[in-house]
Amino acid sequence: MQEKIRISKLLADRGICSRREADAFIEQGLVLLDGAVVQELGTRAYPHQRIELATKARAQQQRRITVLLNKPIGVVSHEDPDRPYPPAIRLISPENLWQAASTSKQGLGIQNRMVTRGLAPAGRLDIDSTGLLVLTQDGRIARLLIGETSPIEKEYLVRVEGVLSTQGLKLLNHGLSLDGQVLRPAKVSWQNEHQLRFVLREGKKRQIRRMCELVGLKVTGLKRIRIGRITLGQLPLGQWRPLRPDEQF
Repeated sequence: MQEKIRISKLLADRGICSRREADAFIEQGLVLLDGAVVQELGTRAYPHQRIELATKARAQQQRRITVLLNKPIGVVSHEDPDRPYPPAIRLISPENLWQAASTSKQGLGIQNRMVTRGLAPAGRLDIDSTGLLVLTQDGRIARLLIGETSPIEKEYLVRVEGVLSTQGLKLLNHGLSLDGQVLRPAKVSWQNEHQLRFVLREGKKRQIRRMCELVGLKVTGLKRIRIGRITLGQLPLGQWRPLRPDEQF
């Protein structure tokens, strides 16, 4: 016999919203179970039952902002009171909006309602790394991009020093372990004589730098250039742009 599952988990598993968002929508009376309003947090349902968001909840989701930032060195992804470094959120201001995006209808709309409350990084980049960082108010995007089970590829250009053997390159692609866990298969190849191209589907803390150390390499520069189907493109360092309606990860 099937067991009932919390509605917030079912909504998250179906990619409709995050668990936190689901609970907030339930509190507002904006979640429907087989057409009836869900009245209580923690309500459970069978997986085959129809669960949907009310029109007002879907409208709230559409108003949520997602932005792409080219993070510079010296900026941390998340605000940390124990580290005296500026967090990425401080760069999301009208002054740092990429000029090429500032005249678009979406860019103008974001400037007019520039509210960053609830905008948070969906993933991280180390303080000494640069490149594409996503900040979002949308729990669906955060859930898609964050976590070891995320299906989304992240691509990096990594400048290294040292000698890499044929066996070392094979190990970078598959066979290394960190923190007692075997890493998922990666795609690692030479971009040029000083730079490697990494494509990963996971994001352990300082993973690429630690992988390189295990095969005798030292990372001297790291830049993320792609997350899923979204590329860094011509976005200048330290500037941001909104995710366009036609773009998907």
